[in-house]
Amino acid sequence: MDRELNLNRAETFSFINPWIRYFLFFFSFLFWVFSLLIVAIGVYAKVQKATDAVRDTFLVDPAIILIVVGVVMFFITFCGCIGALRENIRLLKTFSLSLTLVFLTQLAIAVLGFFYSDQTRDALGNFMKKAIVHYRDDLDLQNLMDYIQKEFKCCGWNNYTDWSWNLYFNCSQENPSTERCGVPYSCCTPVPGEVVINTMCGFRVQTQKYLEATKSIYTVGCADKAAMWIESHLLLVGALALGLALPQIAGIILSQILISQIEDEINSVL
Repeated sequence: MDRELNLNRAETFSFINPWIRYFLFFFSFLFWVFSLLIVAIGVYAKVQKATDAVRDTFLVDPAIILIVVGVVMFFITFCGCIGALRENIRLLKTFSLSLTLVFLTQLAIAVLGFFYSDQTRDALGNFMKKAIVHYRDDLDLQNLMDYIQKEFKCCGWNNYTDWSWNLYFNCSQENPSTERCGVPYSCCTPVPGEVVINTMCGFRVQTQKYLEATKSIYTVGCADKAAMWIESHLLLVGALALGLALPQIAGIILSQILISQIEDEINSVL
């Protein structure tokens, strides 16, 4: 009787923990759906730009970046989903290795950004200068600059006079633009109770003195504002970095545990 009971237990026993298996499956499935959403947004942005015939001044089209990131995420999470569901060691190893490479790449970028902060600041400065120069030429750059200046309550990179880099806002006498010596509306300070938005509040402010300009626009550059924001939100920045890293670490650990359990299950049968 005891022998039969032990044989039944041996037949029903499994080294594979179903909780780990299904948790890894749903974990991968969630990010798999998210990757499809990223691809859809990238495709929509690419089609929209092609329809609007907007000039692209980025070195790499942001829409293409979204599509590539989405496709890579789709491949990685697909391996995790099917590997966990089918208990496929090869797919699980591919999933674990891919997540490890992505995590190490992000870690390397973060470390290099920390130790080469001056070079990072210069690179951001060059990007912002390009965004200012091509503000009217590229819809993506225009929306990005408007968002940054409104959120950080800043104007330009160093200060509001940086907008002279732009062809339309340049202060040269040869500039026939009606926006000459001005700044975009996103630099303007909001007026409490204003019903009709004054989109001309930034006109000719580059000709004004600093104290006079502060009455209508943000005069501090986005470089200083961004540094101040990071210093005052170190806990939030750390939490975001941790929130990005933890799912990847969890996926690597769970996949490795499941791989080990599947191998133990195979060895027990042989």
